[in-house]
Amino acid sequence: MSHTRTGAGSSLSARRRTRELTEATDGRVVDVLVVGLGATGAGAALDAAARGLDVVAVDAHDLAFGTSRWSSKLIHGGLRYLASAQFDVAHESAVERGVLMTRTAPHLVAAQPFVLPLTPLVSRSQASLAWAGFRAGDMLRLAARTPRQVLPAPRRLSATEARHLAPSVRPAGLRGGLLSWDGKVTDDARLVTALARTAAAHGARVLTRIRALELTGAGARIRDELTGEEGEIRARAVINASGVWAGGLVEGIRIRPSRGTHLVLRSERLGALPAGLHIPIPGETNRFVLVLPQGDGRVYVGLTDEPVEGGIPDVPEVPETDIGFLLDVLGSALDTPVTRDEVVGAFAGLRPLLDTSGDDGRAGEPARTSDISRRHAVLTSPDGVTTIVGGKLTTYRRMAQDAVDAATAARGLPAAPSPTAALPLVGAAAPARLGALAAPPRLVRRYGTEAGAVHALAAEDPALAEPVLPGHPVTRAELLWAVRHEGALDESDLLDRRTRIGLVPEDRAEALTAAREALTREAAARP
Repeated sequence: MSHTRTGAGSSLSARRRTRELTEATDGRVVDVLVVGLGATGAGAALDAAARGLDVVAVDAHDLAFGTSRWSSKLIHGGLRYLASAQFDVAHESAVERGVLMTRTAPHLVAAQPFVLPLTPLVSRSQASLAWAGFRAGDMLRLAARTPRQVLPAPRRLSATEARHLAPSVRPAGLRGGLLSWDGKVTDDARLVTALARTAAAHGARVLTRIRALELTGAGARIRDELTGEEGEIRARAVINASGVWAGGLVEGIRIRPSRGTHLVLRSERLGALPAGLHIPIPGETNRFVLVLPQGDGRVYVGLTDEPVEGGIPDVPEVPETDIGFLLDVLGSALDTPVTRDEVVGAFAGLRPLLDTSGDDGRAGEPARTSDISRRHAVLTSPDGVTTIVGGKLTTYRRMAQDAVDAATAARGLPAAPSPTAALPLVGAAAPARLGALAAPPRLVRRYGTEAGAVHALAAEDPALAEPVLPGHPVTRAELLWAVRHEGALDESDLLDRRTRIGLVPEDRAEALTAAREALTREAAARP
């Protein structure tokens, strides 16, 4: 068994990719090959590398290219799963939320308050049911041993308090509100980037733009999407973490994708939002539309849960029916409804739900995707490929641990127990240390202990302190940092994943020049 390479460092760059791709395809046999670099794949790469295994992790596109960048940015405590009696899933979610908030990523994951406004459309029985759910969610927090100072208790709000926290809600007939708390990640794609860089610091070779053409228990035939050159990566154990695309690499894997759509609004449209909103969906007892302030001049509104038929696109389209549905539910609670032309962007992600229909031999109507379990599954093919599917962003770490456990066991590979529940990601530190950093708070929330280094880049050139575009907080220094240290290889990496400027097409077009300048600047600096 090979062991972790030391001194590799956490910085990902084009130069490092070239060197490590050559190493990965030179005929040696690595311990673990991971295919897919979303949260679960990057988490599996970190888990395996942290156990002392020699790891290569590849993705046909970029870090967080698929489902992992399209989430609600919430780290859920599992409340929704209590309602469907999935107690194990609920508890697992609450435990993993606590791990992220207190140990592994407190710089990226923090408490988010939500108000459920008690409008005339919310009956007293609905309100009682929601309140019971929030109290049950607090019991989950207690069972997961997440401290009260990390996640405050839910409480009832007067109409005046509800209006203060949710000023855009229609005041007529408002009889109060319910305040609850959950975890929120600053940016889901940044979480994946931190996972990949932490894996790299433990010696994993993290290679984007490498497509797995064929997967077996002994490795993969791959193609470098930048050059078109093909090669082979040999491995003792192989993990398929390609999400909604998993069935295209391993026979017998049936995925039933579910589309979750979000709208993007300008913050000024809804005014000050000290808290997010839970807006009940008419006719549903346990589903809400969420209003999610992002702190970057934007607000997300989501999300849907619709089955997807046919092929799996690289980037899912957002149908007008989803947009209309979300605007209708939003309008049920707002004083002034949002119009279609005020939607400046929209995005959809596909949940990689495991299709278990027919497993019990019974025929009938397929379950709604909203009713399919979010419990993850680890499946090992006859030739030894381990596939991890299902689950959700919150539980990526446990999914990764289970995948590495199964892959190493299936191939008889000695492996130490997973250390990742106590392993801080790049940038992580205790709140007191983060609060004392000499850097803007927004950078601390995105980069943690590296915020000072990002901020200091402006010393090279004052122009790097300038925003990439008016009205958006991302600076040119952040683009340069992404190229130098976060593995960004092109404009899409910079605008669509390392920053989220690209969620608004108009903003993306305006920021393209700055992205190209960052790439050119770094290319010119290379020897």
